[in-house]
Amino acid sequence: MKELLIQTAQQTGILDAGALKRYFDEHAEDKRRIDQLLLMAPNFTEDTVLKLFAAALKMDYIDEIHGGDVPKSFVEAVPATYAQHHYLIGLERPEDNGSTTVVVSSPLAVAIVDNVSKMLARPVRTALATRAAITAAIDIAYEQKNTVIEEVAEELDQQNLDQLVDEAQSSDDLLDVVNRPPVIRLVNDVLFRALQMRASDIHIHPYETKIQVRYRVDGILYDTLLLNRNILSLIISRIKVMAGMDIAERRMPQDGRCSVRVGQREIDLRVSTVPTSYGERAVLRILDKSTGVLSLEELGFWEEDREVFDRMINRSHGVIFVTGPTGSGKSTTLYACLNRIDSKVKNIMTVEDPIEYQLEGISQMQVSSKKGMTFVNSLRHILRQDPDVIMVGEVRDRETAAMAIQSSLTGHLVFSTLHTNDAAGAVSRLLDFGVEPYLVSSSLICTLAQRLVRRICPDCKQAYEPPLHELRELGIADEAGGTHFYMGAGCAKCFETGYRGRTGIYELMTITEEIREMIYQRQSAGAIKKKALEQGMQTLRMDGARKVLSGTTTIAEVLRVTQADAG
Repeated sequence: MKELLIQTAQQTGILDAGALKRYFDEHAEDKRRIDQLLLMAPNFTEDTVLKLFAAALKMDYIDEIHGGDVPKSFVEAVPATYAQHHYLIGLERPEDNGSTTVVVSSPLAVAIVDNVSKMLARPVRTALATRAAITAAIDIAYEQKNTVIEEVAEELDQQNLDQLVDEAQSSDDLLDVVNRPPVIRLVNDVLFRALQMRASDIHIHPYETKIQVRYRVDGILYDTLLLNRNILSLIISRIKVMAGMDIAERRMPQDGRCSVRVGQREIDLRVSTVPTSYGERAVLRILDKSTGVLSLEELGFWEEDREVFDRMINRSHGVIFVTGPTGSGKSTTLYACLNRIDSKVKNIMTVEDPIEYQLEGISQMQVSSKKGMTFVNSLRHILRQDPDVIMVGEVRDRETAAMAIQSSLTGHLVFSTLHTNDAAGAVSRLLDFGVEPYLVSSSLICTLAQRLVRRICPDCKQAYEPPLHELRELGIADEAGGTHFYMGAGCAKCFETGYRGRTGIYELMTITEEIREMIYQRQSAGAIKKKALEQGMQTLRMDGARKVLSGTTTIAEVLRVTQADAG
């Protein structure tokens, strides 16, 4: 086989034949199978090795596999776990003549292909593809199989809840539904649909005669599924088992968390249940680890604002507050800031409740009030760890606010969040907490207010003429002449909403000497905002207008999330 591969490399030029021979000579004593040996070689890429095997063994090499081309018979016969473990997927092609093509990433795994042939009860042909291509096809093909809500809901009856406890695992693979009890398949599919729709939250809301399942997509709640009221206890019990909660306790609120897998993706779930008049209600927050942390460039800053903010977050000391209501993306912005700062030369530490994403090179602490680890206590201990940059998840009281500001005055850069409507409101909130004006004025670098608006779906984006009253309300009636405005018509990719994804709109108030003096004099948030506007600050609505004029979002979206600017 080694000689055949070297000859094929010489004839085709897919790999350097000399380098291949040297590699074989260096690993002459290695007992691994030749394909395993080559696929682990650091100096050859997976796709070139597989192309070489394909040429040598007269197999097809497939660059991209479409999940829709996987036959239903393959999905039903071959368990998801088997396909994932051995990196294989089936294809039905016109040239197969009654057989099935099995695409694998191990060219010499003959026994595995034979097993698949037995499962399918038909002859198979072998083709090669990379693990990434096969994994992507597996996820799509087995997701399609798992749309089982309608059929499973009919199967459900009152089954022994103790059985659920025995079958629960800490990190289930949602694709693996072979021989699972109906309630598990049902909950898995509810999670699936949420992931397919890019939902951030799942609401399971019981009513007198039904269960309403709602998904929050891009910040908006949609009624998605209706289920039979009789299966509420089964669904809630299954969710509690997954999240490690007490299934016997139904009269008190509970919180829990767990991880599930979808193929190669790891999804974190934060679960909350509360008793209502019609039974327990559950909300599941979805955190997809595979999405990673966004960069500052991806957040949606206008270029000039991003450059100013970039300079602020590279200061050596001071406090930066990000403000906005719950769900406005404050944590994402803070993570992007920390990611921007070089953790190799600076000691970065965070205190969070909860830790949403693990950041490389950064020490993160979880608040635990039950154990006495409050924001204030955690911050006190962090200061003994010689930090350069500190992130405090949220300032909720005077003590935390004072501690954060004192930390900045002793030479640390501190990031935190506040719940206020605009950037100037952060100053008033700190003074309301009882922090002395001279401390606020001397420590604050800037405040950033933000909201999230939905992006127009690029696949169904079309021009339209907005009504004059909307243009006036947004304050761009004078600039509208000759400008093209866009909206989404609605398509399958955006689930007929006309929107796909979100971006931020921002109000960045830098603390200049004049504003510092106004804070010291305890002037109102309105007066401070007026001064900041004179110095060139763009309000949330102004920034939203810029995003409308650039074709990113719609007027209706900006009006939905912002207040009118005071005249």
